[in-house]
Amino acid sequence: MITLTDTASVKVKELIAQEGQDGLMLRVAVRPGGCSGFSYEMFFDTEKDSEDIVNEAFGVPVVVDPSSLQLLTGATLDYKDGLQGAGFAIDNPNAQKSCGCGQSFS
Repeated sequence: MITLTDTASVKVKELIAQEGQDGLMLRVAVRPGGCSGFSYEMFFDTEKDSEDIVNEAFGVPVVVDPSSLQLLTGATLDYKDGLQGAGFAIDNPNAQKSCGCGQSFS
């Protein structure tokens, strides 16, 4: 399962609070596409399928579908906020190569 750093979990909780909707979960998925073959997708979701895997990281419910789980096992979601910009980044040991934007991998 993908794990969240402390910084990422704080930011996700902040974003969930801004949404003002109960029952939101962070869904992390891998989809075909991007310049390297697969791309990451993250969004808030209120629904989960019976096959989805839910893991709570620092109080944040994280949902992953079974096919994405195979590519995300051991990955870490982090949040950076600095002079170069702010945003989420996934460190994925399963990625053999990634593109320059960091949003696509193979």
